[in-house]
Amino acid sequence: MKLALDIFLIITSLLMMLFILLHRGKGGGLSSLFGGGVQSTLSGSSVVERNLDRVTIIVAVLWTIAIVAVGLVVSFD
Repeated sequence: MKLALDIFLIITSLLMMLFILLHRGKGGGLSSLFGGGVQSTLSGSSVVERNLDRVTIIVAVLWTIAIVAVGLVVSFD
């Protein structure tokens, strides 16, 4: 069980790093490399960026759950 949670935590950590780097900062960021630079402005941000925000939040929640689960498993051992 702990091994599966550790693997899940590593995967979600890598995904968090990837999705955070894909966000556009003040200078354009890496998201402009993958089509995020095309601005079809609808309420200030593009559809790609809104979807990236949603996916990042979902991965962040899964990452937090994985951290809590690993902590609980370690505390019960």
